[in-house]
Amino acid sequence: MEETRSNTERMSAELHEIMHHAQALLEATGGELDEQVKKARKALSESMATAKDRYGEYGYKLLDSVKSAASDTDKLVKDKPYHVIGGTFIVGLLLGWVLSRK
Repeated sequence: MEETRSNTERMSAELHEIMHHAQALLEATGGELDEQVKKARKALSESMATAKDRYGEYGYKLLDSVKSAASDTDKLVKDKPYHVIGGTFIVGLLLGWVLSRK
């Protein structure tokens, strides 16, 4: 849980940095100073590349955990199929009952 909070805070800080660079780009394009535009665009593209690399890494971790959960679910269904069928039936009944009430 603590690691998730740390990751969220880090991601939030990176998004703020990206927004800062985007704002600098907008301010720089208001005038005719080509050097400022180049610097702001370079900083923005570097921030975007860094964010893509880091978020791509988190995406792979998420994909691994989803695959693991799918594997565990598959094992459960194969080991106890009647329990899963019964649980699904009960959830379906409850969901139907809740949705039919107005």
